[in-house]
Amino acid sequence: MHNSHAASFYIKTNRSFSPIRSYAWILTVLIGIGGQFLPRLGLLVPLIMLALMVMSLFRGKYWCGNFCPHGSFFDNLLQPLSRNARIPGFMRSKVLIAAFLLFFMYNLGRRFIHVFEALGGAEFYDRMGLVFSTTYLMVLLAGGLLAITINARTWCQFCPMGTFQTLFYKLGKALGLNKNTDLKVTIAHPDLCHSCGKCARVCPMQLKPYREFKESSQFSDENCIRCNTCVNNCPADALQLATLAKTENIHANANLAGFKDASFYRAVVKKINHLNDNVREYTFKLVEPQKMDFDPGQFVLVETEPQIEMYRAYTISGSSGDHSEISVTVKLLNDGYGTNLLFNNLAEGTEVKLKGPLGNELRADPEGKELLFLANGIGITPFVSIVQSFFEQKDNGFNGKITLLYGARYEEDLVYDDYLTGTAEANENFSYYSLLSRPHTDQYSKGYVTDLLKELNPPDYTRVYICGTAEMATDARDILEHKGVHEDNIFYECFL
Repeated sequence: MHNSHAASFYIKTNRSFSPIRSYAWILTVLIGIGGQFLPRLGLLVPLIMLALMVMSLFRGKYWCGNFCPHGSFFDNLLQPLSRNARIPGFMRSKVLIAAFLLFFMYNLGRRFIHVFEALGGAEFYDRMGLVFSTTYLMVLLAGGLLAITINARTWCQFCPMGTFQTLFYKLGKALGLNKNTDLKVTIAHPDLCHSCGKCARVCPMQLKPYREFKESSQFSDENCIRCNTCVNNCPADALQLATLAKTENIHANANLAGFKDASFYRAVVKKINHLNDNVREYTFKLVEPQKMDFDPGQFVLVETEPQIEMYRAYTISGSSGDHSEISVTVKLLNDGYGTNLLFNNLAEGTEVKLKGPLGNELRADPEGKELLFLANGIGITPFVSIVQSFFEQKDNGFNGKITLLYGARYEEDLVYDDYLTGTAEANENFSYYSLLSRPHTDQYSKGYVTDLLKELNPPDYTRVYICGTAEMATDARDILEHKGVHEDNIFYECFL
């Protein structure tokens, strides 16, 4: 039995997207440590406080995610060392936030009283700077300890400066200052959200943007630090930072082809086929509605965690003739949170919620005369469905030619190899070639799928569909464009 806890919900991911965010941590070290020897360095802190409060009037906690020296220190230097665990709920509570703000203000005020005793003297500015630099050092040490033992941004949950930003943001909203300047995480259209939870899994503040996209195109949580982490990690590439005024234009330009007809389905796991130790084919019997009209190459969302409404996208790899049953093929990944849940929790007879059909990139055109498919690893799944539809079920009038190139590492990784070989033998207008990068025997050729592609000379009107690793897709596109295939005829979907 596979352990669903082997993969963490929260993902360590690169959060450094600009030079300022990458190197602002130097200021934290300079003020916090250097200020103990040159106290006047601490006088930079009031300027930082003023800047973040002014910015928060117009953009909320934008400073936290893009300029904060401590945030840069936590994200760049300490995140690799962090446990990256769930931040305890009490650290987010209003009681703790308010109590810590009062403690901070009291402690700072108490120290200021002693400093002002030296007002007018030579030591005044040194003593004032030391108060700020020591405060910076305490944040560095306390926040750093929390960053390593819990999560990189634990301190940020109750940071007094973050609280000030929230208060000033509320003031800005009340005064109408941020109506046209507030940048929020915005989805091109709610229908494009996969509800995969990836935005929640990478969020430094451990927020859940995808939960709000069902009702709104913008994520309005005041704790969002607008850091672009979710934007850069969205599998659907559907997120961006935008003002409210731009959402209408974003919606108008959203491409909903392959997404607007999706529905929710109640289904039951009818059969689980173990293709190898790490790959399983799940066949779902649709209960309500009882039929899913999909185009081969599309995918469905399988609910993996009902409590938080989290889904995982899987390409439809097969179906019954009447589409009352559909299959998806899942490869277990050691760090795959969703695949671990499926392998542990789905058994024959389990009821599950699906959403689909979805996707447009790999919907093969049945009117195409020359189609070329490239796949590596588990990227073979959409093409199995297409081959089944075009050559076995024959329900779309396809009469063109298909060439399928399939690469994997080892013999056991060539799932559906027998099916594809048999289909190729029975249909003269379907050609199938496979090879392995690390074969155990000499039964298969050795190499990569792009090696097979180099040997082909596809007509320039060939429509090419690619599914696999990002590296393979990039290399394949370069080869195809060099061979004269127009980029408008190249469609791809990457899973890594």
